[in-house]
This record gives sequence, structure tokens and C-alpha cells, in this order.
Amino acid sequence: MHEDVTVVAGGGGFIGGHLVAHLVDQGRRVRAVDRKPLNEWYQVHGGVDNRTLDLQQVEACRQAVDGAGEVYNLAADMGGMGFIENNKALCMLSVLINTNLLLAGREADVNRYFFASSACVYAADKQVSTDVTALREQDAYPAMPEDGYGWEKLFSERMCRHFREDFGFTTRVARYHNVYGEHGTFDGGREKAPAAICRKVVQAKLSGHHDIEVWGDGEQTRSFMYISDCIDGTSKIMDSDITEPLNLGSSELVSINQLVDIVEEIAGLKMKRTHLLDAPLGVRGRNSDNTLIRKYLDWEPSVSLQEGLERTYRWIHDEVHATAAAV
Repeated sequence: MHEDVTVVAGGGGFIGGHLVAHLVDQGRRVRAVDRKPLNEWYQVHGGVDNRTLDLQQVEACRQAVDGAGEVYNLAADMGGMGFIENNKALCMLSVLINTNLLLAGREADVNRYFFASSACVYAADKQVSTDVTALREQDAYPAMPEDGYGWEKLFSERMCRHFREDFGFTTRVARYHNVYGEHGTFDGGREKAPAAICRKVVQAKLSGHHDIEVWGDGEQTRSFMYISDCIDGTSKIMDSDITEPLNLGSSELVSINQLVDIVEEIAGLKMKRTHLLDAPLGVRGRNSDNTLIRKYLDWEPSVSLQEGLERTYRWIHDEVHATAAAV
């Protein structure tokens, strides 16, 4: 048994950067691994073994987990709905990351392994209405997940399960529901709805042109989980004895139009909306049923959408203004 190094695969990404910070605060020895060059990481933390490795390669995975006690696999090629719907092959190729990390982790006698799955594993026919019934963990089967990205996540969940059942390799799985917050992507095409809307409102305020493009009719519904809740829940699931995949998401359901309303209120601005009806939309409605995580851990996400968006908006506001000032 060894507890010396905790590895965060995808440590240069949005959630990974926050998880690394959390682990450092706990006094852990941390190794952060990402394919991106270090200058493209969302956060770089001092006192951390930061490595640039392509985890689609098994030898890179062996280097990543050498001497590790725990591995958090958050690494994936992904983004918002615009990216997911137009890059299905790239999303599917992330299966190599989880497969090779599991192989390397088992070889290295890693104690615990966490896989970040997604609500995109859920069957599409459960998500056809805006007035959606919150998704329970068993709703992933019979399987018909989001094409590309969702299939990769569901397959990788099964890999974790079978490594646990066949090899006694301790794995934990959480299904993330729309994580947002500071130090994330807010432009360039991979951003998700909360960050995209915050950026659009900040730019409208800066330019004086109070117009905003909203994908679809804006009535599609989602729940959004603030990053601190995601990190807290991830740690609790990793440290638990729960072997089945668990939802990790807020149960506060809103429409995209309501999301715009909240950001407008935060900004003190009213926008003229143009609805892009041919934009990528994903499912019509999706929400997280948190019955199991409450039952097992007596916990669920607690940061309200209003509070989380206020923090996110302030951060994106400062980033956009800093960029504008530098031009």
C-alpha cells in the first residue's frame, strides 16, 4: 500500500485545476497530468508535479501513475454542446485514456481510481420534454446515450466496473451534470451555457450593443452545478464505499431563457434576444435525481445557481475587461 502521490489526469483542465487546488490544500502530494502545454493549463499550482503527457498512450499512463496511491481521471476531449455534436470521433477516442489509465493503474497497484462520467450517458428517450423527470442512475439502461461523447462515458463506466469485479481494482464513478464556475472555458467554441451567456452579456455591456444570441428557443431545461460542489462531491464519492455510478449534479432545474434572466439581473442589463433555432441543442430537458447521493452520503450540491453565477460572472467580467485593456 502506498499513499504518497495523488494523480489528477486532466489536471490542466477546468475541473482538474480546481481539484488539484483542493488536494494541495489538504496537504497531499499531487501530480497533475494533461496533454496541453503547461502555458495552456487553466490553473498551474506551485508545489505540484506538473507533467505534459498524452494519456491516450499506455506508456504515458504508466509514467503518470508511477508511485500513485490514488488516481482521479478527469481527462477527456470535450466541450459544450456545439463541440460534442460536431466532434463525435474525438470524443469517442477518450476511451483510450480511461482504458490505458486503468491498465496502468492496475499494474502499479494503485489503491483507488475515480472516473468522471457524465449525465450524457442517460437514455435520450428519457429527456424529450422540458418538464423532465429528474434522471435516476438506473435510467442509463436500456442504453441509448448521447452519440459519441455519451457512448464513450458509458463504455468507460463499464470498464471501471469490470476492472473492479474481475481484478479487485477499487473504482468509483460520478456522473457530472453541467459543471460551471471560475477558471473555465468561456469562449472559443468549447464553453458551456453558463459561461457562454456570462461572456455574451459582459461583451454586450462593454460594447454598448445589448443583443444576445440564444441557442434554440431557450425553453430547453438543464441543471447546473457550481465547481465547489463538484469538487466536494467528487472527494466524498472517491472516499466512499459506493461501487455504483452516482449522479453528481444540482437538482435546481432552469430553462436557458431563465439562465439568461439571472445573468441579466446580475449585470443590471436587459438584452434583446435572437434565438438560433438551428444551433446544436442536445436533449430537450435534463435534471439530476439526487436520491441516491443523499441516501448514501447525506449530501448533495448546495450552492444556488444565483450565487454560483454571480461568482462566475464576476470572474468572466474581469477576464474580458483585462483582455480588452491589453489590446
